[in-house]
Amino acid sequence: MSKITLPELPYAKDALEPHISAETLEFHHDKHHAAYVNKLNELLPGSGLEDKTLSEIIVATAKDDSKQGMFNQAAQVWNHTFYWNCMTPDNGGGEPTGDLKAKIEEDFGSYDKFREEFKNAALTQFGSGWAWLVADKVGGKLSIAKTANADTPLAHDQIAVLTCDVWEHAYYVDYRNRRPEYVDTFLDKLVNWDYANAKYKGQDAGVEA
Repeated sequence: MSKITLPELPYAKDALEPHISAETLEFHHDKHHAAYVNKLNELLPGSGLEDKTLSEIIVATAKDDSKQGMFNQAAQVWNHTFYWNCMTPDNGGGEPTGDLKAKIEEDFGSYDKFREEFKNAALTQFGSGWAWLVADKVGGKLSIAKTANADTPLAHDQIAVLTCDVWEHAYYVDYRNRRPEYVDTFLDKLVNWDYANAKYKGQDAGVEA
């Protein structure tokens, strides 16, 4: 039986300061993310999915109501791993780079239009959830999506390119109820466009998510 493990953050806990505090990352990664990992490992024995990868577990449980609990834990493990890698302490945020820049301009008309739609998705997601930049598996067309709670593009046969976590525990220590300010900071200061480019091109970028 394989065991799902908690991945290390791709940077030090204080590396995203002053935008996201070490306190937030300590609780978000070491407590919330770890709890999803631990709960998933409790649910796996006897499920028939013990030797599957995290992505395979998500796909296998996404439309099975009897395994909703396992899907929620697995999807949250994957979503969080993806989210950590969507941020960088090294000149993050701002306009996209690489092939993704041209594709965003082609599919949205401009970076500003993409930014507007992405921010709107993040702000209009009622309650807990995620805002995503996703690509179609056939043709590669980009679009914006939002998912509630643990839902994830993997469950909808889409390629995840970029995400912003809008669960309150992602930002409440630093921004309280100011979700718009958090999303602006994510877009302007933190986005890891190198990672997003790699995901758009179908590369694993060194992590399963």
